[in-house]
Amino acid sequence: MSFIKNLNQESIVLAITVVMFALASLLLPGFFSANNLVAIVRSVSVLGILALGMAMIIIGRGIDLSMVAIMAMSVACYLQMLNSGMGEGSALVLALAGVLAIGLINGVLVAYADVPAIFVTLASSSFVFGFVRSQLINTDAVPVPSGHWVEILGDMRFMSIPVEVFLFAGLALATFLFLRYSKWGRYVYYAGDNPEAARNSGMPVRPMMVLRYVISALIAFIAGILTASSLHSINTRIVNSNLLYDIVLITVIGGIGLSGGKGGVRNVLFGAALIGIMLNAMTIIDIPLLYQNLIKAGILLGAIIVDGILNPRDEQTAQQGDI
Repeated sequence: MSFIKNLNQESIVLAITVVMFALASLLLPGFFSANNLVAIVRSVSVLGILALGMAMIIIGRGIDLSMVAIMAMSVACYLQMLNSGMGEGSALVLALAGVLAIGLINGVLVAYADVPAIFVTLASSSFVFGFVRSQLINTDAVPVPSGHWVEILGDMRFMSIPVEVFLFAGLALATFLFLRYSKWGRYVYYAGDNPEAARNSGMPVRPMMVLRYVISALIAFIAGILTASSLHSINTRIVNSNLLYDIVLITVIGGIGLSGGKGGVRNVLFGAALIGIMLNAMTIIDIPLLYQNLIKAGILLGAIIVDGILNPRDEQTAQQGDI
């Protein structure tokens, strides 16, 4: 009985991940090979990095629907400037300035104008994609210049493991240390759990909210660089893909409560492991992409229902309207 009482979403997801991994290893040819295991980890590295940014936002009682647009369009602009002959330093500074500006605008509108985050980030996502695609870039895919450090980054290996796996691990560790041991990281949990109490106690709730959206934008840029490094290009049509839903799926299914104030990096890792194994298994089985998306949508819906049961929205959350 005590075991049942101690069950939570995190432990359930971990158990499902272990069982799914064991069954796939036994039943699917080639699943347990070294190359395939590396492919699984590599496939979820960029997703996991984006989920780290999303997790930080959701823990603080918000959401960021602009991450994929920032990821794709900022890196596309950066590569476009390089291909047009602009110097490395100038192109990188301009790209980062744009990323910081978008994150800052998102944060200010949510924190100081009290506009619900779901509407702010949805609007900024549409604006960023539309503006960049219509005014700055005239092709869907922008290649990485030959011999550029982004291309070299994608070809780097350490013990036959792609470099993005180590970068994901490094960012996960940095996020863990920030949330667990820094004063501002603890503020994220306090503000997510009870914003009014946090504000009344003197915590800088609004500046902290702005900082989270800026960090989320920077993480999206890093994920975009890694995507371009592995593919040697960035395709802006990824904004219209299901990538955003995969990010939310990893975050929610891992056990980070949409009501705020709960969860951490471990939940992202568990969610990424489960989704990575599941997607790889469905690919080996040769399930059509349409049905893969249907399965993921069903899992996301189920995870949201479970989250609503385990982490009920309080009156303050309902009034805020951020989720």
